[in-house]
Amino acid sequence: MSYDAILYIFVFLPVCLAAYQFTPRRHRWKVLLIFSWAFFFLLSRALLVYLIGATLLTYYTGIALAWLRTEETTEMAEADRSGKREIKLKYQRRRKKALALGVILLLAVLAYLKYYNFFVRSMDLIPDWISLPLTLEEKKLVMPVGISFYTLQAIGYMADVYWGKIAPEGKPGRMALFLGFFPQIMEGPICRYSDTAKTLFQGEPLKYQNLTDGYVRIFWGLFKKKIVADRLAVPVAAIFDNYTQYSGVLIAVGAVAYTIQLYMEFSGCMDIIIGSGKLFGVCLPENFRQPFCARSAAEFWRRWHITLGTWFKTYIFYPVSMSGIVKRWNQFGRKHLGKYATQLGVAAAALFPVWLCNGLWHGARWSYIFYGMYYFVLILAGEAVKPLRDKILSACHIHEESTGWRIVQTAKTWVIIFTGELFFRADGLKAGVHMFRSMFRDFGLSRLWDGSLLELGLARSDLAVAAAGCVVAAIVGHIMENNKNIPQKFAERPVAARWCVYYGLILAVIIFAAYGDGYQAVDMIYAGF
Repeated sequence: MSYDAILYIFVFLPVCLAAYQFTPRRHRWKVLLIFSWAFFFLLSRALLVYLIGATLLTYYTGIALAWLRTEETTEMAEADRSGKREIKLKYQRRRKKALALGVILLLAVLAYLKYYNFFVRSMDLIPDWISLPLTLEEKKLVMPVGISFYTLQAIGYMADVYWGKIAPEGKPGRMALFLGFFPQIMEGPICRYSDTAKTLFQGEPLKYQNLTDGYVRIFWGLFKKKIVADRLAVPVAAIFDNYTQYSGVLIAVGAVAYTIQLYMEFSGCMDIIIGSGKLFGVCLPENFRQPFCARSAAEFWRRWHITLGTWFKTYIFYPVSMSGIVKRWNQFGRKHLGKYATQLGVAAAALFPVWLCNGLWHGARWSYIFYGMYYFVLILAGEAVKPLRDKILSACHIHEESTGWRIVQTAKTWVIIFTGELFFRADGLKAGVHMFRSMFRDFGLSRLWDGSLLELGLARSDLAVAAAGCVVAAIVGHIMENNKNIPQKFAERPVAARWCVYYGLILAVIIFAAYGDGYQAVDMIYAGF
């Protein structure tokens, strides 16, 4: 049962809403937990045990960290001034060990299920003259749905308790709901405890405005996924699954089409997820903010999969930036190398683990690792050339906010994005390299209008509907980029006008969605990560 399924939208959600509303307020969070675990069980069956195990580990790690902090406070109050430093260091070491144990156990399960076979296959790349004392074979491993998402949420919770940013959750059931809330278990967003705890557990009654806003958001997500993304899946699969048969502009079309498909599907699923939470009054964080308006690779990632980027920045980038090694480099570099080289070295040291983990998080493939390193190099290069770029712009009297320069920067970023997604979607790194090289051979721009596109599996009418859907999404994105709050604007319109738009959206999904004869259900891409 996926989020775009009729069973989820018209059966599972309404039943959950009814059970939630007719339950006393103090127990409503338990209803959400029951339905969350039922949803997870329908998807992964007995693998629910992994989620339960992660929940208990996270809960008791938080309790242990809080207990150690309490014990430290008690000893500090009883100790004389000379012994307080020793007590502080002792408990600091103990808390670090407790945090490290919890994080290592979580990552060990994730690494085994997700990366064990990748590690075994990668051993074939080791030269024959290097002999290893062990022989490993691939295993049939099955991952529980959402393990990458709830693992990061669990680690973030532990770290926040360790840093004293939040108090530990006192009820294991509430921890279970935080990690397993059904709308977000498959694709995120990756929430911090402080993002959702309040609205998850307060049990607000159903409200007309929440129901309206929630279902409108759900149908907007269905519009993007079912009308655009699922249609584009057909030509994208035709090109990427048979990449040796194509070259030139058709490879470029495949890269662009996949990028649009990925965005429409992932952001569409986020709309469904956020809308589902809204029905219950639960506020989930936004995961996209018009990423194709970005003017650099770094800005693109501040707008795309926002919660993943925020997690990496909070729990990897900042800790590495403040680590002892980086501080010592900072001192050495400022003394011997100068400010520019020092700052570049700090940026490289902090960005490298972020982008390595970004690539690995998406999956156990060398192409994903390449994808992470691709953005690492580009973002670091952007930092490296920034002083020179600023001097050139100043000498040429070009203002950074001028329309012409913004267009150039945005177009450059689009090329970066499309190229990155080409390697991301390709069936392995070798396939990605082959496709990238083929794109510059026999380009043949005329293939865009000579009927070649119609050989990729879509009729003219399907291409027209997908294009129209992209235009509508682009217009909505443009309005939002210009700081226009669309839900608020709609709320100010007359009831008749609002419901005309709502019914138009619903009818568009019913009439133009990709389903029926000739179409197969398209799995959610990010659910596989």
